[in-house]
Amino acid sequence: MTTAIITRTGRAWAFSGALGGLAGLAGLIIGSNLTTSVGDKIQDNTLVVAEIAGRRDYVWLTQVVCAIAACCLIVFAAGLRRHLAAQEPAGSLVPGVAAGGLGLVAVALLVGGGICTELYWALGEPQRWDPDTIATLVEVYNTISWLWLGAGIAAAAVAVGGFRHGSASRWLAGFSALVAVLVLATQAFPAQYAALFPGGLWVLVAGIAFASTGRGRNAVI
Repeated sequence: MTTAIITRTGRAWAFSGALGGLAGLAGLIIGSNLTTSVGDKIQDNTLVVAEIAGRRDYVWLTQVVCAIAACCLIVFAAGLRRHLAAQEPAGSLVPGVAAGGLGLVAVALLVGGGICTELYWALGEPQRWDPDTIATLVEVYNTISWLWLGAGIAAAAVAVGGFRHGSASRWLAGFSALVAVLVLATQAFPAQYAALFPGGLWVLVAGIAFASTGRGRNAVI
């Protein structure tokens, strides 16, 4: 006898992913305004510090955004792993790879946001800090939290699962494959932080897509 069982899971994990992607994209782009007015002063760290000292609120904003996005991505990673594992064949690597990729992004966000504490206080008392030290902190601030290669890894896993086993819709699988290629392309040049744009967009779109698929799932035994 064949029995159909409907299991129900919430969609908060998917909405969490959408929020994480949106926070990452919007917050980090806004936070990048810390150094937009530096211009030719980039050649002199003392001038750089003098220029950005009054803009340290961007640093605080980035710290908050990184914390929010990291928490959201961890929840999304756990939910995505559960969702894919329920539909992939037993032993499939897809769920683990997808979750692991998002975990990498969360770690980058935590490290990138962590540097904000030192930078924030340094910009509050620039006369007590070595300008070269502050400039180094700025370079880390402008790089680490933008490293979203892991989102490309997650996108590739979802693409494989969607095309091979139907664990994601065909359109999402196709979109995920495209994003994975774009993210990989950013790693071929010394501009890895550009991965934020396709990577963050994928997390946002994937979160919305999985949230819209409904709460129920049929299992036949």
